[in-house]
Amino acid sequence: MPKLGINIDHVATIRQARQEFEPDPIAAAQICQQVGADSIVAHLREDRRHINDKDIQRLKKIVTRQFNLEMSIAPVIIRIALSIKPDMATLVPERRQEITTEGGLDVVKHFKRIKESVTVLQKSEIQISLFIAPQKNQIVKVLKTGARAIELHTGHYANAKTSSVIARELNKIREATRYARSLGLTVNAGHGLNYTNTKAIAQIPGIEELNIGHAIIARAVFVGLKQAVEEMLKLTKAKK
Repeated sequence: MPKLGINIDHVATIRQARQEFEPDPIAAAQICQQVGADSIVAHLREDRRHINDKDIQRLKKIVTRQFNLEMSIAPVIIRIALSIKPDMATLVPERRQEITTEGGLDVVKHFKRIKESVTVLQKSEIQISLFIAPQKNQIVKVLKTGARAIELHTGHYANAKTSSVIARELNKIREATRYARSLGLTVNAGHGLNYTNTKAIAQIPGIEELNIGHAIIARAVFVGLKQAVEEMLKLTKAKK
């Protein structure tokens, strides 16, 4: 049964809509921890559209479980990570015009820059995970960067509309997990997971942690954050 990491970005998205102080993503992180989340995830984007530098500093102080900082490999973001020293840094691709992260890092194409970033962060004893598509060529390159964990992009599975496509994408994730684990990598997964599609991913042998954000925060609007987290925990821990 995988652990559950909760991404609190979209609590900050609501706050930024009015450029005020509420809702506070740090208070949300505290609730998530109290209910049983295994890690707190936050993405410090270059454009600071939701989580900002002060949020990251405060999260570092209050997160008692794992603090997972999602980040690009931009030099300015690398410097911030080195000063904050989260427990884990998940390196993700980033484009200014995107609504949300659109796909995995292309470790094959950008190998040199990614490897340099991994090396610098690891020197500060920050665990590294690379957010990648469930493809063998990407997994092989991850090993060569020195990183020892990946997060498989589940977006294509989450967006699939027909049973045949869902099954195909689920199998890609299953096979990628098996292959990565055979190479000694820790495997996490996330992106687009919600209350209807998470259970199938959670039951894939070898996945260590699921990172979920938007669906939980959206559900919390109607039932409260505590219940929303409890409901997702039941799905991730459910037996077949």
